[in-house]
Amino acid sequence: MNRTTITTLCYIEQDGKYLMLYRNKKKNDINEGKWIGVGGHLEGTESPGECLEREVKEETGLTLTSYRFRGIVTFVPSPDEAEYMCVYTADGFEGELQECSEGELRWIEKEKIGDLSLWEGDRMFLPLLMKDDEPFFSMKLVYEEGRLVHVRMDGRAEER
Repeated sequence: MNRTTITTLCYIEQDGKYLMLYRNKKKNDINEGKWIGVGGHLEGTESPGECLEREVKEETGLTLTSYRFRGIVTFVPSPDEAEYMCVYTADGFEGELQECSEGELRWIEKEKIGDLSLWEGDRMFLPLLMKDDEPFFSMKLVYEEGRLVHVRMDGRAEER
């Protein structure tokens, strides 16, 4: 049976750093041991923006005041599963950072993010997010046994 989900993923920026989440607290977590942005699954009749605001508040304690929808990533971790990730950046927020139940939150300098344990595909779209003038993008990332095997960017296959 095929399973498709819609999620949000946000990279919150402050002082040349992104707020990153090291996933190390949830059981059976596909992201365990990886650094990712914050976000999660749409619920009920939520729009991606409503989901983003709720998930950021739940995971970080922060209330977003300025964010931008940057792209959509079709993440295929196995042949019978697809996740459509609505990817955002945010440069405005209010509130105090709180502890996250899913892992450790840390502000990481953007130029040091490549040194972290990331999904291979994240290494491909993160540079797009770091450029303010980069247009909206669509990317497909297909994995087999945890290894990236196929990439499409705006409808074109990319070299691996």
